[in-house]
Amino acid sequence: MTYQEKKSIVTLISSTLIFAAYCSYRYPQYPEGALDSKEMLHYWGSFVLVLTLVSIAAHIVISIIFNIVFRMTTGEKEPAFADELDKRIDLLAFRNSFAVFVVGFLLAMGSLVIDQPSKVMFIVLIVSGFLSDVIGSLSRLYHYRRGV
Repeated sequence: MTYQEKKSIVTLISSTLIFAAYCSYRYPQYPEGALDSKEMLHYWGSFVLVLTLVSIAAHIVISIIFNIVFRMTTGEKEPAFADELDKRIDLLAFRNSFAVFVVGFLLAMGSLVIDQPSKVMFIVLIVSGFLSDVIGSLSRLYHYRRGV
């Protein structure tokens, strides 16, 4: 298995664990009450903001740990350059990830149009962000295994 495949697998697993852990941590803090109260909007806004920051920080730490473990176990360094295949695979994965997020964003806005509570919009946005991350990692893994 190549470095890129291993990194994609680690990214996929870490994204899933970060999302599941954060959601299980924040779910008990869900405010009961009016559907569109100020407290509810504060909860969802902080949920998205903190999830984004926690996810970025955790991905950086996990990437550093992965590179250290990879170097210790294989004795190889991380590739210092990206060739044309790496760039093409990254673009394909980004395209797939972006498409999933855009569809999720449109569904979230559509939920507001059909008069759903604002929490539905936030849930759809959060889930589409998570799914776009997962799809990006899966696309990268698929293309490294099967080719472009």
